[in-house]
Amino acid sequence: MNALGKKIRLLRHQKGWSQEDVAKRLDISIPAFSKIETGITDVNLSRLNQISRLFGLSLVQLLSTTDLEEEKQIADEITELNKKLQVREVEVIELQKKVIDLYEQLHKRS
Repeated sequence: MNALGKKIRLLRHQKGWSQEDVAKRLDISIPAFSKIETGITDVNLSRLNQISRLFGLSLVQLLSTTDLEEEKQIADEITELNKKLQVREVEVIELQKKVIDLYEQLHKRS
């Protein structure tokens, strides 16, 4: 897989899109998009512009591969932080329930 294909795949994963989702947005077949991601197909400038717009990037940002590994690390960190946040949110909800129960018990005593 070439660097551009890897970057497109990473961008797709960051959006949570399947190959089918992107293929539909680009108005191409799923196998055609798969060939772009795997580097089997050389992509013309028009298609590159279409892909960059789809992901909200400039053409230069799409073609720049220097930050690919850093972007993946950041995406992984964000995923991990989101998991931790979800755990904390559950803990907060449980604590809120306990506070409400305690308040109700206190109110019944009064």
